[in-house]
Amino acid sequence: METNINLSKIKPARIKYLKVQNFRALKHIEIENLTPLTVLIGENGSGKSTIFDVFAFLSESFEFGLRRAWDKRGKAKELKTRGAEGPIVIEIKYQEPDYPLITYHLAIDEKNNNPVVKEEWLQWRRGQRGKPFRFLDYKEGIGKAISGEKPDEQDKRIEIPLKSTDLLAVNALGQFAEHPRVAALRDFITGWYVSYLSADNFRGQPEAGPQQRLSKTGDNIANVIQYLSEQHPKRLDKIFETLRNRVPRIEKVIADNMPDGRLLLQIKDAPFNNPILAKFASDGTLKMLAYLIVLYDPEPPSFIGIEEPENFLYHKLLPDLAEECRSASELTQLLVTTHSPFFINSIQPNELFILWRDDKGFTNLRRASEIHKIMDFINNGAKLGELWIEGYLKYKQNLKS
Repeated sequence: METNINLSKIKPARIKYLKVQNFRALKHIEIENLTPLTVLIGENGSGKSTIFDVFAFLSESFEFGLRRAWDKRGKAKELKTRGAEGPIVIEIKYQEPDYPLITYHLAIDEKNNNPVVKEEWLQWRRGQRGKPFRFLDYKEGIGKAISGEKPDEQDKRIEIPLKSTDLLAVNALGQFAEHPRVAALRDFITGWYVSYLSADNFRGQPEAGPQQRLSKTGDNIANVIQYLSEQHPKRLDKIFETLRNRVPRIEKVIADNMPDGRLLLQIKDAPFNNPILAKFASDGTLKMLAYLIVLYDPEPPSFIGIEEPENFLYHKLLPDLAEECRSASELTQLLVTTHSPFFINSIQPNELFILWRDDKGFTNLRRASEIHKIMDFINNGAKLGELWIEGYLKYKQNLKS
């Protein structure tokens, strides 16, 4: 039965600011006034994937633990900026509806070949004239937190030591009802969907059983279609309708139960009587289907990361995909990395950040709307994708004006 969810009344939490220090090529970057849809462009090696991985690293640290996310990336030897002193720092400012702006600060270093949370704190300002104060403050597993729905500077701070210096205080305390604001941040970050979708992963035959959300690799796409067909059939019909508009020959997608308990994903082309197995479908068709499933999620994740959506997609589909991303950004926040001029043509200058490496090898970035030369072109009818092709968004000497 279709679940009755009035998405129009949902006000999502939003990330407003990001600061990163000493994370690979990100010696020091700051992104202010993040928009609901943010797009990163730059030449190969400019740092797009590294910024993308900051979100993946934070998400995995909350979901699986800091040690696993740290070790997966080669520990400090591979994660820390070459020659950098001091810890890796990730700081975000985010805002929940009807609450003040909250700053989350995380500093991580390594001791005895293991990650250590050097510093972790949450800070906000109550009222227009109030001073910022920390309602959670930890260093290497020792710290204090203020409980309550709206912690205030005058409230009592309770010391709650953690079992290990590699544990995140927000992750630990956020599991307790007496810390609702901490819990809200924990839920916000664990709800991020930072995708690494691969068409090869769509072609498997997973065990049958409905699953609510697409995995980061997309290997459970048949399970999600099964879930949508059972719980949100109208939403699935909308996904298929949109897919048919983008890929006209596609009639429908079927997830059938097999006798051995697995699911078989099939795609029916309109001219033919029998569907074909997903393993014989085009990469682009499967990739577009996966993107639509993510963007049309009945209960969208709090944040969606999409890396290089142009891979395997016909270039004329990319402006449509950009508009699908824009529509989805009313209910979630999206970060997209791309090289595609066709995608960028549908992006506004304030949504686009251009990345490049300086002479020392560190990533720099600027918002397109802050570059007078670029805005002069835009005001005279040029599109951002055209400027990207012509080289105006590629070279650092063009980005300093």
